Amino acid sequence: MAGTFALAGAAQAQDGALELMQARQAVDKATQADADQYAPDLIAVARQGLEQAQRAAGDRRERKNAPALAVRATVDADLARARSDEATATAQLQLRRNEVAQLQRQLATGENR
Repeated sequence: MAGTFALAGAAQAQDGALELMQARQAVDKATQADADQYAPDLIAVARQGLEQAQRAAGDRRERKNAPALAVRATVDADLARARSDEATATAQLQLRRNEVAQLQRQLATGENR
């Protein structure tokens, strides 16, 4: 029976470690996607959530909360990355629209002929 509890505790600790690793990776990906520029509030919340999860993982009484906190941080970081990707895509789209409009003006006025 003691072995069962030891295995359950080890599995729980491993589960928490997995969620923490995923949260770290999600925060890193959001940071690489310029979330600090395009979604600063969301990436800040994700980083705070990751810190809370890491603190909980190190506290014997709070350890059981670490996986849920890490999952929340992952979701926040993923949302920050998605918002950043959206802002980048929107900016690129506007740039292309401006280029098309400029080319249309050139065609209409007969420039570069």
